[in-house]
This record gives sequence, structure tokens and C-alpha cells, in this order.
Amino acid sequence: MTAVRSLVFVALFYLWSAFVVIVALPILAGPARWSLRMFDIWASGIHVLLRVCCDVRVEIRGREHIPTGPALVAPKHQCMLDVFSQFTVLPRSAFVMKKELTWIPGFGWYAAKVRSIVVDREAHSVALKKLVREARERFAEDRQVVIFPEGTRGDPGVAGDYKPGIAALYREIDVPVHPVATNSGVHWPAHGFIRTPGVIVFEYLEPIPPGLKRAEFMRILTERIETASAKLLAL
Repeated sequence: MTAVRSLVFVALFYLWSAFVVIVALPILAGPARWSLRMFDIWASGIHVLLRVCCDVRVEIRGREHIPTGPALVAPKHQCMLDVFSQFTVLPRSAFVMKKELTWIPGFGWYAAKVRSIVVDREAHSVALKKLVREARERFAEDRQVVIFPEGTRGDPGVAGDYKPGIAALYREIDVPVHPVATNSGVHWPAHGFIRTPGVIVFEYLEPIPPGLKRAEFMRILTERIETASAKLLAL
């Protein structure tokens, strides 16, 4: 039954996504805030489909730590939902995304409209300089820059390899970093289509203030994310 319900969800997920992309095309001619609102509606619809089709609820914790002004947001990354769900929480998000994602029809258009930060991971130091420069621009627009410090999806309970991008942004830009823990991979695995019933939690943690040394910052970031995410696995 879980497999059948998961297949129904996957089918409806793509139908809903295609519908939103097509219906929302006219807003590409409008201000970026319209496209950000579209992402919110799209992601909220995915939450509804998860609940109805797969008996998976999405819960946001630590709302008192959700930034409303310029900030770096650093979520644990276990599945695609980690991206979608932040659209329903953050008021003016700008995601750091790999170049390959811009090739996805529809998604790439809207990502460009909301001025997501596109990074070519093969460019190394050039990519880091571009990341810092564009992040400064987004902060000047009073936005929240979302970067997955592990760089790619990992398995629940496994600490990823935290990349230098988050440390470079922290060093160069005087804003707090908001870690986000999750157990999303338990119910939406990085690979495969099975969606396991239960509660996916995204927990915003106490922000890390600017000004720490790189090693101390990375230690605190890793400990907060991994400790809180491990606790969520027991749900």
C-alpha cells in the first residue's frame, strides 16, 4: 500500500508542478516577489499532497529563530523537500544552487527570476568569489540566502562533508547563520520513490552570531545541525 500511495504522490507531484509552471508563466513579466509567492504556493501544495497521499506531515519548529531580514540559512540536506519547504517559511529567500538545476524546464526560469545564486562547482575559487559577491547583493535587498553546507543530499544519521562555501560567506559577510536540522530523509529518501508515513520536521536552531574564527564557526555549525538532526530521527 505504501508503494502504491507513493506512486500516486509522484504522479500528482509532477502534474501539480507542471500545472503551476504553466499557469504562472505570466508572472515572469512581473516583479520577483510574485515568483517568490508562486514558489510558496507550489511548495504548500506539495505538503498537502504528501499528507493526503502518503500520510506524511511537515512540521516547522523553532519559528522564533526564523530570520526575517538578511541572514544565512544553512539547512541539513537529505532530500528535495529540504529545498521546497523553505519557500513556505522564509519571506524572501535566495537559494544557492548548482548550475545543472537551471537546466530544468520551468524551474530554471523562475529560479532566475527570483535571482537565485547559481554556482559552477567546477570553477572552484572563481565560483567562491561569485558566491560572495552575489550574496552581498541579496543581503542588500534584505533577503535570506539559503545554502546547504554539505553541498549534496546525504543519508539520515550520517554527517556530511561540510563544504567551504558556507565558511567563505560567514567570513566575508557580517550576518548571522541560522542552522536548520531535519529528519526528512527518513520519510523522503534521497533516492527511490517510497514515501514513508510519519512527520518530517524542519527545526530552525539558535543562530550563530558573526565574528567567530573559521574553525570555531564550522565546529558549532556542524555540532548544532548534526546533534539536532540525530534527535529528530527518533520521531
